[in-house]
Order: sequence, then structure tokens, then C-alpha cells
Amino acid sequence: MYDYTLLERLLFRFPSFDYQKMKSELNRKTILITGASSGIGQAFAYLLADTTAHLILVARREADMNVMKSEIEKGSATVTLFPADLRIEEERNGLLAYLHQLPEGLDVFVSNAGISINRPITESLDRYHDFTRTMAINYFAPVQLMLSLIPLLEKKNGQIVNVSTINVLLHPFPHWAAYQASKAAFDTWFRSAGPELTIKNISTTALYLPLVKTPMIKQTLAYQHSPAMSPVHVAELIGHALYTKRPVYKPWWLFLGQVASLVFRRPIDWMVPTLLKRKERDSGNG
Repeated sequence: MYDYTLLERLLFRFPSFDYQKMKSELNRKTILITGASSGIGQAFAYLLADTTAHLILVARREADMNVMKSEIEKGSATVTLFPADLRIEEERNGLLAYLHQLPEGLDVFVSNAGISINRPITESLDRYHDFTRTMAINYFAPVQLMLSLIPLLEKKNGQIVNVSTINVLLHPFPHWAAYQASKAAFDTWFRSAGPELTIKNISTTALYLPLVKTPMIKQTLAYQHSPAMSPVHVAELIGHALYTKRPVYKPWWLFLGQVASLVFRRPIDWMVPTLLKRKERDSGNG
């Protein structure tokens, strides 16, 4: 169904998805999707085409979203586009002003926008902006949006779905400092805020995802032939969360990595620098 290899079918076993249950749950609801113009956000928006939901799509690429709107509205869903660069506070403020004047309020926020940077720290010495822009979209943007939207979601007994990564639950990897720090920061914020949101009748769901076949991974050559989830499969997990209110999704095998990160932390801390030195030496000889 997702054009998976045998290994991917084994790695990415998740609960089965019931489209009709999702469709019934989302009847006439208003759903905000950030990072909507490609990858997971795009796949989820298309998944909702035959519902009666009102989709608010947010991303930088307006032309891509215009195509999406035309195609999705061939079904029964309605679409509003809000082009915005969520790294910029003024544009986040503009989005929030729009959302607060919605007569029907807001039922669901799918926090999906993000960027990834894979760069050695020695190549980042004059690139402080890598860290500020990564924190801007992966941490500050969802925090500001959620702080403002909590009253709207509380009125509708709403739900927040955060699209995260398994990396935040594992030992940090070299070359990913900007990305992992920003994603871990928001994951900690979201888990800390979760109980407070629950008593306000706002459901929260965190998706801890492995590699996903999105445009984001194309910049990393090592990932081109690695097992990766289909964005459509992830979209269905989001849909599953909306009718089950399940709080956490993560691959069944992730606990093995978490145990290894804990038990073998000191050996890992010793081995990784050795491997990096060897890689740099080999690159220099090449």
C-alpha cells in the first residue's frame, strides 16, 4: 500500500487506520496544518479531501498550496490558504490574528512545520544563523502558536498533534546539533505542558517518527537508500490519533535504541569521536 520493502513493512508496523472513523470525527471541524505544502503536511491535507472539514494550510510556498486547494476542493473539504514563513514573528502574529477571528473557532492543530540541518560543528563556526533559524521554526514558532491557540482549542475540546522525531528520545548524533537541540527543546516543552492541557480538555498527541520520505531528507546522501516511512502512512497515523486521542506513537523497536542509549552511553561517547577521526582521516587521504 505504501510501496514498502519487506524490511520497511517490518519496521513501520503501526495500528490499522479506519478512514470512516476519522471522517466521522472530523465532520465540520476546523483543522490547522503547518508545513502543509509538501511531505507529511501535504499528505495529511489530501487525506482529508473527502471529509467536511475546513482545512487551514500554512506554508511558505503559496503556488504549491494553490494547486493543493484546487485538487482538495474537488472533494467535500474546504481549504483556506495562509502563506507564511513561521520563522518570522511578524508572520506568525499575522496568522494568529486570522485564527482568532474565525467564527467557527479551531478544533485541531497539527504542528508539522520544521527544518533539518546536517552539518559538522566545525563547518558551523560562522553560521550562527543555522541555530537561530532552526530554533525559530522548530521551537519558537510552535510555542508561540500554541500559547495563543490554547483558549481557542479549550472552547472546542480540541487536539494538538506534534510531529516529532525519534532522535529526541535517543543519544544525540554528531552533525545534527542544530536540529536535535531545537526538536528536543519543543518535545520537552510539549511533554511538560501536556498534563496542563489535558485538564483543559485539550488532547495531545506526539508522533515520534523515524526517517520519512519527504523533501527534507534529500539533502542527506546517506539517507537516499535507507528505510523510510511513507508520508501517506504518517498522515494516516495523524488521522488515527484524531479519532482515538492516542497520546504517543513511536516505532515498536524504538525501546531498543533507548535502552542502548542508556546502557551503552559511555562506550558510545568513546566510540563516536574515534569514528569521526577515522572518517576525517580517510577523507583527507582521499
